[in-house]
Parts: sequence; C-alpha cells; structure tokens
Amino acid sequence: MPFTLRALARVRSGLIRPNHVPIITIRSLLTLAIETSCDDTSVAILEKHASKLENGPAATLHFHEKVTSNNVAYRGVHPVVSLESHQENLALLINKAVHYLPEKTNQESDLAKTVYTSNGLRARQKPDFISVTRGPGMRSNVAVGLENAKALSVAWQIPMVGIHHMQAHALTPRLVTALSSNPDDCRPQFPFLSLLVSGGHTLLLHSSSLTDYRTLATTVDVALGNCIDKVARFILPARILTSPSVKSTMYGPILERFAFPCSSNPSYDYQAPATRHEEFSRRTTKWPWSFSTPLSQTRGGQRSRDLDFTFTGLESAVERAIGYGSDSWAERTVTEPRDPEQIPDEERQEMAKEVMRVAFEHLASRVVLALDDLARTRRLEDAAAAPDSPISDIDERHSLPVNTLVVSGGVAANKFLRYVLRAFLDARCYDDIELVFPPLELCTDNAAMIAWAGVEMWEAGYRSPLSVRARRRWGMDGEDEDGGILSTGEGGGYLRV
Repeated sequence: MPFTLRALARVRSGLIRPNHVPIITIRSLLTLAIETSCDDTSVAILEKHASKLENGPAATLHFHEKVTSNNVAYRGVHPVVSLESHQENLALLINKAVHYLPEKTNQESDLAKTVYTSNGLRARQKPDFISVTRGPGMRSNVAVGLENAKALSVAWQIPMVGIHHMQAHALTPRLVTALSSNPDDCRPQFPFLSLLVSGGHTLLLHSSSLTDYRTLATTVDVALGNCIDKVARFILPARILTSPSVKSTMYGPILERFAFPCSSNPSYDYQAPATRHEEFSRRTTKWPWSFSTPLSQTRGGQRSRDLDFTFTGLESAVERAIGYGSDSWAERTVTEPRDPEQIPDEERQEMAKEVMRVAFEHLASRVVLALDDLARTRRLEDAAAAPDSPISDIDERHSLPVNTLVVSGGVAANKFLRYVLRAFLDARCYDDIELVFPPLELCTDNAAMIAWAGVEMWEAGYRSPLSVRARRRWGMDGEDEDGGILSTGEGGGYLRV
C-alpha cells in the first residue's frame, strides 16, 4: 500500500520500524468551489472518490447552496446590487460549507490536512484545492469570488484552479453522470457538440477535449436568455410582473409558465418544419401580428445559411406588436398605437408561444447547419482516404464525427426548448443525435459545475497562480483573439504540473 514521503523518511531514519509503517490509503480528491460571475453567489464541496464505490457514485456533492441577489426593482441584474450581495453572502456560505467537509478518519492523522470547525470538536478533511470562476462575467463580481479563493488558498496552503464559466456549463452533464449510481464512465465522451444558452452567452461549440473547443456559431448581438427576458417584460401582464411572488429577474421561466400553464404535462401542439422552405415561411395568427425567422429575410437570402445567431430583430418585432400591432397579412406595422392594458391574456399567451418557437427554431436551424457542415467535411475526408470509392457510396448518415449535443446554461431549463430541439432534429433526419440536458437545478449558474470543472482541470495538471485576475471576456476557442481557455493574456494563464 502507498504511504507518505514523511512516513518513508521516518523509516529510513530509524524512528519507526519498517513493519510498523502506517498504512496511508489514497483518499479522494476534494475541492471547495466558488461561483460569483453574475447575480448568483454559490459555494459547493465536491469529492471525487479515488476508486468507484461499489454500487455507488464516482463523486459526492457534500454541500451546494446559492443566494441570488434581489434585482426585481430594476427588472434586470443591477451591477451594484449583485456585487453587494456577493460581498454579504459569500463568506457566510463558505463558513457554512466548511462544516460539511468530510470528517477525518482514524487513519488520517496529518494535521496539515485537517480543518477544525469553529466549535473545535470535529476534525474535517482539508480540500485538496480551491475551484473558482475566473470569468467570463461581471468583472467586479468575479473578483469577489476569486479574491476569496486566493485567501483560502493562502490560509490553507493549497492550490487554486481558476475556471472558465462556460467550460463548466459544457462539462455539467459529465458531473451528472459522476454523481449518478455506479456510472460506467464519464459521459458524454469527447468529442461532442455544446450549445451554451444563457442570459450572457449563446454559443455552439465543437468540444474535442477538455480544453479544445472550436466555435461553430455565436450571437452577433444579444444572447438568447437576454432576448427572452426582455420580451417577457413586454408580453407578461403587469399584474404578474409586479406580483410579490416574483423574486427574480429571470423572466424567461415566468414567460414559459404563462405560455404553458399546465407545466406538468404541457400540450405544445408543435410540428417542426421538415424543410428550409417551411422553416422560413411566416406563420400567421388570428392576431394582427406575426414573427419572421431571424436571417430569413436578408437581401437575396445571403445570410440564411450563416452560422450566426441574432435576436434583436425578434425583440423589436415583439415591442412593435405590443405597442402598435401589425397587419400579419400585409406584413406591415399599424401606425396607430394601442393600449397594452387592453391586450387580452389569450393574445399575450399566443405571443409568448410564438416568440419562443421562433427563437428556439432559430437555434435549432443553426445546429442543423453545423451538423450538415461537419458531415460534409467528414464525408470529403473519407472520400480522400478512399479515392477509389465514389463519394455517392459513402454513407453521409454515418459520417458525423459527433453523436451528442449537450445543451447547457440557464435557458436549457426551458422544457419547450427541449421539445423543439428534439422535434427539429428528428424532422431534419438527425434523430440519431443524442440530446443531453443537465437537471433543471444545474442549468443556471452554480458552484457544483465549477467544482467538477475544477476536478477535471486538476486531474489534467492545470493550476492557477495567485496572481491571476478576473476576466470580463474570455473566449473558449483557441483561435479566438484572446487565445481561448488556455490563453496567457489578461491576468495570466494556467500553470501545468
């Protein structure tokens, strides 16, 4: 059995006899994680077991809590309010989390690896390292978590790993499999596609490995979550927006519940477009408005195949429909303003369904275009490797280099989005692509995903120096201007051990 270098030195110096060498078991990998990138203050303690427990999980989440700042008065995330919430709550959460560190066993007597709680009665295992969000996010908010992580790293004399927030979202399904009972392996296996949809990001990535990501599509204006939250403020009746029960500025979930009141078993009455012609056809309603698919009406259709996301046009269309209405048949805006208070709930519900359908189909269409490109590229590579075989003989359906699409981020909690993506892929003959969504509670920002990303980066040999700074912007693609996840710019990069 392995034993510590200190014990080996004592044997060699004659302080203890060889047959009395203490048996030191390899204990699990333990991390305390911090997430403060936006308005959620979250702390987690995650343990990855040294060997898979019999009929048990590969990892255990000992503690996971978060506090969300109250920005309701501002109908959006207020930088100062969220910053003050981090300052007020982070230390309290860390202090609480320490009491959930695993207790020391009788075999573990090393005081250097021990943490004592405030009552001094119970010895706890000291984390092996700190995981913390380093970016991208609101720089001052990220800095609160990062500086606390540095302080713990110094006080406990343990390393720190700064984590890319969006990388953590992409890896969340692997955390879920590690936490499940007796997983065969960490799924999904690389490579896979990642669709990251939140209030601050909308990205489609080809995830080749832990640190190797290629951007396939990104938004050219605002993020999907930002769009959904904004149109929700237009569509939702004032009585809902001002209700005392509304304690969050994440209006997307409220809009979804408003559109589909029977949330346990909603009837979506949705049929995905089987062709691009159907996809671009404007769907009329019984109301004096309709919404066109983003990028479907560009000059000459030149941008209809661009791997871009855009949502500002949809925001403007909803604002016009609420403020003025429009003639859906003549496709023109009615110039006479209308009183939003006079818009019935039935129309508002139909508008909520339609705006989500259009936005989610736009997402799905870019996924299909990316899959088409990946299949075409692989097909040409296969043809080049077998020049005697006609390209027509190469099965395009088996030419995809990926078979899994991971959908993460706050918007991934939307059940209608999940339904639309599945139906859209099936209608376009990509029914063999597996869709993977994290549990609803792990879609939004949380420290559990930061902890798992920290474990994966730690095992790959990555550490962060104490000199690193918070990053407001941080790309994932190595071809990005800033160099991607492993870049050494803006506040330093990783150390490799």
